[in-house]
Amino acid sequence: MTASELSVLIFHTSNHAFRAEKLLKQADFVCKLVPVPRHLSSECGVCLRLETARVEAALEVLKAGRVDIDRVERLS
Repeated sequence: MTASELSVLIFHTSNHAFRAEKLLKQADFVCKLVPVPRHLSSECGVCLRLETARVEAALEVLKAGRVDIDRVERLS
């Protein structure tokens, strides 16, 4: 998989990132907590990386789970 096929979900707090990972893994998403690239943010230290093609479905799961997301960034 290339970087252009990946996106990261950026959160306001690491707590939301950990909760998002748990919810998405329970829903059988392949995702991984990784350090936030410095050019994207310095607020929260971790973000959640997943396939760009699955972002919309992931956002629905997280919305239902009341996880607050700052933004989504596509990696290149």
